[in-house]
Amino acid sequence: MLAGCTVSNQRVASPADFSKPPSGSTFALVQPDVSLGLLGAVGIVEPRKDWSDAARTNLTAALSSELARRGQGATTISFDAEGNDRIIQILHLNDAVGQSIQTFSYGLYTLPTKKGFDWTLGEGANVIRDQHGADFALFINAKGSYASSGRVATMIGAALLGVSVPLGGQTIQASLVELKTGRIVWYNLAVAGPNADMRSPEGAAALVASLMEKAPL
Repeated sequence: MLAGCTVSNQRVASPADFSKPPSGSTFALVQPDVSLGLLGAVGIVEPRKDWSDAARTNLTAALSSELARRGQGATTISFDAEGNDRIIQILHLNDAVGQSIQTFSYGLYTLPTKKGFDWTLGEGANVIRDQHGADFALFINAKGSYASSGRVATMIGAALLGVSVPLGGQTIQASLVELKTGRIVWYNLAVAGPNADMRSPEGAAALVASLMEKAPL
């Protein structure tokens, strides 16, 4: 019923003029934007701030460790603490572009004039470069729900009647942005497996390992 491991599906910028950041590049790790909730028996999701906060902390730590393991130190940016409207606008823009990427690069729809993977946040992304001295920024967005015991019971009852009832799920997306140009040079969308519960440090580490496995860093 559930995938045995996290499944990811990445995209790399085109034309194929990007392999990895040049040696000596500096990075900004944007504090992950996380939204998790409890999926109730009747299918209503109750937001859980405690889960979201725990996952944000765990993912930040796991991503920092993963970047350090690859020899890429990063400055962590917390938008909540920034109070900078221009940077917050870039965060929202990245979310909007990410939704478009999922629709047109992963879904059933395509844009006839867009060839290959060619997405950008625009030169406005320079604001992060100017304020934090970074060449690249790594944006992370995670969301999803976990089934309540009542939802599991509903699923079991429905299964006896031959009806499928979803038990929730979690996705995480990552985008690596070249701040000088705003170009998204790498993007990955992953569906978390049962061993990758981001609410725990161990689960977040497993999720990040799968998400970043083929990242060009």
